[in-house]
Amino acid sequence: MELDNNIENLLEKYFEATTTVAEEETLRAYFEQESVATHLEQYRPMFGYFSKAKEEQYTKQVPLNTRRKFNYKWISVAAVAVLFLGIYFGPDQYQDYQDKKQAELAYQQTKEALNLLAVNFGKGTEKITYLKEFEATTSKIYNDN
Repeated sequence: MELDNNIENLLEKYFEATTTVAEEETLRAYFEQESVATHLEQYRPMFGYFSKAKEEQYTKQVPLNTRRKFNYKWISVAAVAVLFLGIYFGPDQYQDYQDKKQAELAYQQTKEALNLLAVNFGKGTEKITYLKEFEATTSKIYNDN
């Protein structure tokens, strides 16, 4: 009975992962023997499996070089091609961008200037209506005479 209590305590420690190697060997030896307590019989296959798994060996050849060698020559050729294309087309694109920015700025300045002229011409046309009335009145005076 005391052995069963000891084994139960060792099992608790085993499932909490706090056992030592010697305690695990005690558990394996206990579950390999013929007489195991009935309430601990359920753990017998687990420890039997561990004993069998320890003896298994992998017999197939393990491939060591599974990665395919990559051809770095083609990557370097592609990188040089991209670099030359960037140098060849890069400054022109930047210059076009600068030209577009300058054209946009000139357009905005011209638009503001024309709006200012339109406002000032609007003021002038208000004065012309008074002038037309003056002309109409003076023509009536001169035509009546």
